[in-house]
Amino acid sequence: MNTDATEILSTLKEAVNQLTAAGAPFELIDRQVDGVSLRCFKQAPTTLRDALAEGRAHGEKVCVTYEDERFSFDELFVMVDKLASHLVNHYEIGKGDRVAIAMRNYPEWMAAYIAAASVGAIVVPLNSWAQPDELEYLLTDSGAKLVFVDQQRATYLADRLERIGCSAVLVRGDDDAQLGDRFDSFESTQEGAANMPDVDIASGDLAMIMYTSGTTGKPKGAASTHFAICQALYNMEMNAYSSAMANPDTIGKIMSSGYEPATLLAVPLFHVSGCYAVFLLNLRGGRKTSIMYKWNPEEALRIIEAERISVFTGVPAMTMALLESPAFPDTDTSSLFSLGAGGAASPPHLKDLIYSKLPDAYPGTGYGMTETNATGSSFTGEAYRLRPSASGLVTVIVDCKTVDENGGDLPKGSTGEFYVRSPTNVKQYWNLPEATAETFKEGWVATGDVGYIDDEGFLYVIDRIKDMVIRGGENIYPIEIEGILLSHPEVHEAAVYGVPHDTWGEELAATLYGAPGVKAEDLRSFLSSKLAGYKVPEYITLSPTPLAKNATGKLVKKEIRQQYLDSL
Repeated sequence: MNTDATEILSTLKEAVNQLTAAGAPFELIDRQVDGVSLRCFKQAPTTLRDALAEGRAHGEKVCVTYEDERFSFDELFVMVDKLASHLVNHYEIGKGDRVAIAMRNYPEWMAAYIAAASVGAIVVPLNSWAQPDELEYLLTDSGAKLVFVDQQRATYLADRLERIGCSAVLVRGDDDAQLGDRFDSFESTQEGAANMPDVDIASGDLAMIMYTSGTTGKPKGAASTHFAICQALYNMEMNAYSSAMANPDTIGKIMSSGYEPATLLAVPLFHVSGCYAVFLLNLRGGRKTSIMYKWNPEEALRIIEAERISVFTGVPAMTMALLESPAFPDTDTSSLFSLGAGGAASPPHLKDLIYSKLPDAYPGTGYGMTETNATGSSFTGEAYRLRPSASGLVTVIVDCKTVDENGGDLPKGSTGEFYVRSPTNVKQYWNLPEATAETFKEGWVATGDVGYIDDEGFLYVIDRIKDMVIRGGENIYPIEIEGILLSHPEVHEAAVYGVPHDTWGEELAATLYGAPGVKAEDLRSFLSSKLAGYKVPEYITLSPTPLAKNATGKLVKKEIRQQYLDSL
């Protein structure tokens, strides 16, 4: 271990020890969770209702901005209380009922989440890029009683909701839209302030179902308890404090800049990164969140200057696009210090790019999954500068090990599949007992990710066992796309896989064997009508002969992918 690493790691360890000691704000205790003893934060809130209510203390401070709209914390919670009352008294939403949110990032997304979670409903954030068939599946699988939709999702679902058995609330829709109730209608029916309904919520009750890709080819609903999410939020807050204590010079420059903490929300709220690391942490901490309607680096820079944004969180491709934008030199970015670049592998040159553009930057990254509520490893500042190709240091409430192909423990430092254990792990996959048993094992999550933890404690993710592609932070499961391709009458065999890409980390490619005369563009249009755009392969190769198979008749995708790469 070199001198720099020794000093940085020693400083971080000392900070964590101070914060987690007996009587300290982040004191640790052992607690039994589903029969497993886990390190937990003693003083963390035990329900989302309590965790989110802390935002009420920030009063007239600006909470959310969206284009020319501004909401204080007080104004947001007035909206939340009226909505919560409406959910219970009008829609008869009770504890355990599923309430879905299917819309772009809006202030109303946040209000719907807080209100639903606070009355004991199970919040179901849905991918706003999903196509009609995908949305119908998610609503049906979750058994959602109610869904909040914007105009585009309303158009997708208008003829399907009755069949699903789900009511809808329309947010920012057309005046003549004929779909359920309008979001603003509940305010006009309630004069004055409303009281948050009193609901008895237990820490072990389910709070959220967040869908992720799975081995079935259909999204799987990762179901989390109130306790797990609260522990995850508290862990992120502890990491922020310990990192600040270990980076006093940089933090001093940030504080002396005179700018209030403010975050640009440029990633979806239906992801753990947007939902937890931006929305929920800012709500609890009294920090401003400025929402972008759609990602565009030049628009992001405009908002950074106008709103004096200090924190930008995005996948590496977004961070690079921001810093390399032609508009960057002419934009006042003096408020911008913190840059998060998680969700996908970081290119080797990203660290140098960040510090060349923002010499006093405070960048960081981390590793986590939907199944762990975004908890695993993280680091910021000097530790990131030291090991930019790593995915952080394993956090204090997390146990992480590597295992062989049979699930057997490997010696420390060995490369293998990561197993992660912490109080933040989700409880189960919704309605999928077999998949739950395969992934959640005696408190451990089998991640499907391959890597190692080095002698200094830095975690490195180097590959994935699962046949999953991560394109710009979006998880894509090829079997879903292959299934739709094979439904085309002129496609006989299909293999979809990821290939390296300078901007997105990975891009989708497909090799197909089909009827003579089938055209790649026709197949791309066919997929576009059924899938979100990011799931449509950028590269489609048509093979004149059947694809490579093994002795049992299964496609040998590794060989097919290599053949494609060799042909370039």
